[in-house]
Amino acid sequence: MTRHLLSCLLPVFVIAMGSFGAAAQSIAELERRNGFKDIQLGAVADSVKGSKMKKEFKEKDQYPAKLYEVSHPDYERIGEVKVKEIAMKSYRDMIYEISVTTEKDPRLMKALESLYGKAEYDIKNQIYFWKSDSIILKFQATGKHHLELTYLSPPLFARMKDDKNQKVNDIANDF
Repeated sequence: MTRHLLSCLLPVFVIAMGSFGAAAQSIAELERRNGFKDIQLGAVADSVKGSKMKKEFKEKDQYPAKLYEVSHPDYERIGEVKVKEIAMKSYRDMIYEISVTTEKDPRLMKALESLYGKAEYDIKNQIYFWKSDSIILKFQATGKHHLELTYLSPPLFARMKDDKNQKVNDIANDF
């Protein structure tokens, strides 16, 4: 009886453990890629092929940042899906956000889930996302005909806050 039970449960256990390993591996793949194609989070914005600065602005009305648009043949498609627009934001010339707008195509979500595992879903904001300590990837519909992928760098957001706090401390120490 016990032997029969073990022979039935062993395959279930192996499959379950394989699923957990695949999920962990999937987030590792997102971290390894660290961005869209060869546009890497944390890289120097000017080093991206086809990047052109559009404007300087304040992120969250506090942090000096630059907005770039990217136009290069290497980034025109994701497989057969046409890319409409790519924008990047940088802080101290390091990329902290990459936004990729594409035509609406259900194959995009399937491809993302095959690479990174099942996405979590934020019901309030209607966004699918994958998250680790070093990268966040958000996936959402924008309008009726487009999808948007947004890659974010939590370490650079933390650096922005640290720099702001350091400035406050410097002012406080100057009294």
